[in-house]
Amino acid sequence: MSGDRTSSITRQTLETEISVTLDLDGSGQSDCSTGLPFFDHMLDQFARHGMLDLKIKALGDLVVDAHHTVEDVGISIGQALAQALGDKEGLTRFGHAYVPLDESLSRVVVDFCGRPSLTYNVQFTRPRIGDFDVDLLREFFQGFVNHSFVGLHVDNLRGRNAHHQAESIFKAFGRAIRMAIAVDNGVSGIPSTKGVI
Repeated sequence: MSGDRTSSITRQTLETEISVTLDLDGSGQSDCSTGLPFFDHMLDQFARHGMLDLKIKALGDLVVDAHHTVEDVGISIGQALAQALGDKEGLTRFGHAYVPLDESLSRVVVDFCGRPSLTYNVQFTRPRIGDFDVDLLREFFQGFVNHSFVGLHVDNLRGRNAHHQAESIFKAFGRAIRMAIAVDNGVSGIPSTKGVI
């Protein structure tokens, strides 16, 4: 794997207008503006712990609710990640992380396999964090998976505080992605017996 692992995506629908710039070999800098402060906080955690430089500007129909914005940000990040990775030659491919936050513990495992699949086992202890509907986090991950073509397992193993649950998930998500997108100097070619991902 060689070259510049960056991408820029613009997604515009009747419901949202989203731009994403991504550098896979960054230093964890983020500038996320979605109109949803808690969601921005989670995206910042993803970038910081994934060592990704991530910039997001999202304008959505928040007067309706946050669903379209959160889902479309997931779609756009998935597209940006797929674009930045290119042909995946020399990719580590698999990544995993366990991350605690006080009483909460989350595990995220990812496979850049070329097939979208989400397994999501999270039981939040309350339905909202501030005014943010926690059901939307599954929609974010589903949108991401569908457009990055990864297999993703997201498990919150324990937790009492919903904010801690969500934050430990996004930190683990960043760490798992960071591991999986690393260049594996012991691999030549595509990391699959199929010869393609």
